Amino acid sequence: MIKILLVEDDETLGFVVADNLLQEGYEVHLQKDGKRGWEAFSQQSYDVCLLDVMLPEMDGFALAEKIRSTGSQVPVIFLTAKSLPEDRIRGFKLGGDDYLTKPFSMEELTLRIEAILRRMDAKAVTNQGLTLGAYQLDLKNQRLIYGASFINLTAREADLLKMLAERPNEIIPREEILSRLWGKSDYFLGRSLDVFISRLRKYLSQDKNLRLVSVHGVGFRIEF
Repeated sequence: MIKILLVEDDETLGFVVADNLLQEGYEVHLQKDGKRGWEAFSQQSYDVCLLDVMLPEMDGFALAEKIRSTGSQVPVIFLTAKSLPEDRIRGFKLGGDDYLTKPFSMEELTLRIEAILRRMDAKAVTNQGLTLGAYQLDLKNQRLIYGASFINLTAREADLLKMLAERPNEIIPREEILSRLWGKSDYFLGRSLDVFISRLRKYLSQDKNLRLVSVHGVGFRIEF
């Protein structure tokens, strides 16, 4: 059974979300503040983390940062009333995989969870890696390997890099990337995509013969 960590301090919303996910067949562990959320995460493994941003004790961004500091690549979805672009961008920079603004429908939340789990399942049965110049993309373990060193990737980073690596030297339109990885295309998600591209460009910077190119107004391509 898929196990979800839900950290939400709004008692009513937390109950509604947990109850709906339980009806969908998920096992849900509800915590009401960031500190308790961290304690729960430290004690057992989860398949998805749903984190409210405005939490007492430790906010959702800080909790996500602590989760990522352990090396865990568990998918993280932020649930928040904060809708400013800089808040979304901060969430993605901290390793978040998705960002859902309150109020949201349970159908949309469930669909986003299912989409993330499908991608994780696809990785589980795809054990072979991809070569990108001097790098190896280890899909099974979500790692980018360079020589004797490696970088742990988030689920979203691995998905994006895989998509680009499978079509080298080909421009992949922004709209296609957003639709496939986020399920829709809009201005705010486009800004978030730019954050992921910048992060991948840093990761790939050691191979001078490999370039992650932005084609203004069109999309992106990997050249090697």
